[in-house]
Amino acid sequence: MTKYLFLSAIFTSFFSIAQQNTEIYVFDIAPAYEGLEILNPQNISNDLGYNNQPSFSSNETVLFAGNNDGQTDISEYNLTSKNQKWVNSKTEGGEYSPQKFPSNTDVAAVRLDKDGLQRLYRYSAESGNSTELIKDLQVAYFAFYNGQKILATVLDGDKIDLVMIDLPSKKTDTLFYNAGRSLHKVPKTNSMSYTLVNEEGNLDLYLLDMKSYESFFVCELPIGIKDCVWINDTQILIGSGNKLYMYDTLGESEWTRVASLEEYGLKNITRMAVSPDGKKLAVVGESK
Repeated sequence: MTKYLFLSAIFTSFFSIAQQNTEIYVFDIAPAYEGLEILNPQNISNDLGYNNQPSFSSNETVLFAGNNDGQTDISEYNLTSKNQKWVNSKTEGGEYSPQKFPSNTDVAAVRLDKDGLQRLYRYSAESGNSTELIKDLQVAYFAFYNGQKILATVLDGDKIDLVMIDLPSKKTDTLFYNAGRSLHKVPKTNSMSYTLVNEEGNLDLYLLDMKSYESFFVCELPIGIKDCVWINDTQILIGSGNKLYMYDTLGESEWTRVASLEEYGLKNITRMAVSPDGKKLAVVGESK
């Protein structure tokens, strides 16, 4: 069903990066009769500092914003070899939300400079050197649709806008205001998902058809939840505390508990990422 988007409430909090001591675990996942089977945990950060915002560059490789002697840099971890390396050359700022370009091996990330500016940069996979993608655009979060289109949230005074970026032309188009931070390409579809703040101050999840640019309401995220991820083209996963909950767009219109990560010592689950083949799940949480 289509939900028309006439929102005028002012988004009252700026984009900020809370530097908690977070860890990143990767699990094998598989459908189970009573939820989701979680197997073979790997702690790929294994560090007491800030480690967050994972994304899969392949089924066996994870990028994330990692603690590098007190500075946040782009870390790449191979799940098969267990090897870790730093992608970017050192900068004056910190690198966040790293994602591989869909059409090549370079990496895009948001750089937060010491003066507070946030810009989207491209990092060469060979040299680690960086170039600004869209000059002076204050990017908070982003997600690739393909090698030409990026959906992003952008700082605009006292609010956050949802913006479409066209890389070849360097043009931007503001779609909506009062957006959330969770942006995703929905697997095996021509859609992306985004969230908007509703009248109650919670987040509504929408699909954006990238051919027609029509938006469709999916569901409301539970109170206090800011992050979600698509396991496949119909099932959405969130974390709350040490539990995982699923919403199936083809099933009942409710969030169902599907797994617990209590035995792994994780709590306050926030961001997650799913591998391209849908068989691995990266989870950000705090260790007990």
